[in-house]
Amino acid sequence: MLKWYHDDVTFEDPAFGILRGEKAKSMWRMLCQTQQGKDFKVITSNIEYTHEAGKARWEAYYTFSKTGRKVHNVINATFKFKDCKIINHVDRFSLYRWSRQAMGIKGLMFGWTGGFKRKLNAQTKILLSEFEKKRALKN
Repeated sequence: MLKWYHDDVTFEDPAFGILRGEKAKSMWRMLCQTQQGKDFKVITSNIEYTHEAGKARWEAYYTFSKTGRKVHNVINATFKFKDCKIINHVDRFSLYRWSRQAMGIKGLMFGWTGGFKRKLNAQTKILLSEFEKKRALKN
């Protein structure tokens, strides 16, 4: 994704909310690095594109590290292109379905609420900031 993202890219999904530019690229670095050597698998299908836009379906299979629970997340992605790169990327999936799988009873009870989504967005952005700080110290 790093290779295909425009420097001014905007990414959006239910877990991270909206990320722009280097933050969106860092999200992919973090996800790939933290899943390295684990049971993470992604299957893509229904890929369609034109010069201006595209879409795809992702199915991600992994173990959620906080709970040890198995997740199968079905994601529908849309893309807009500029200068032959992705300028806008939106991933849509059921946060409630994801929360039930990843969090169990807590997700069943609260995963559908706006408060759950806001808390998750805040937590993922903190994790991303910590990842970026560690990465900056290494360079």
